[in-house]
Amino acid sequence: MTIAFACILFMGILPIICAGIAKKGFEGYDNSRPREWLAKQTGFRARANAAQANTFESLPLFFAAVIIASFANGPQGRIDILAVAFVIARCLFVVCYLLDWPTLRTIAWTLGFASVLAIFLQI
Repeated sequence: MTIAFACILFMGILPIICAGIAKKGFEGYDNSRPREWLAKQTGFRARANAAQANTFESLPLFFAAVIIASFANGPQGRIDILAVAFVIARCLFVVCYLLDWPTLRTIAWTLGFASVLAIFLQI
């Protein structure tokens, strides 16, 4: 397994971690209506849920970039480095979302998106 493919696996798990943070403590959590419960949350729970949604939204383009660049025989070393850069940027994005640091969150998002674009440029 390449480092970039391992990054795909990790990124598939990151939204689940965000969901766990949103549900931390399960105060009044209703598992029969989890989306309704999450929609009523505020503070860090709402931000963790938003981070989960945004992380899910970022996955298709990242997955496609890594897979296409790998199968197009792009330089694997660069693909790996850029995939790791994406993972780091997205982890920082989640942290900034949880801590309510919107400017740094936007910077982290931009770095992650730039990493994906750079992976496509390896084709």
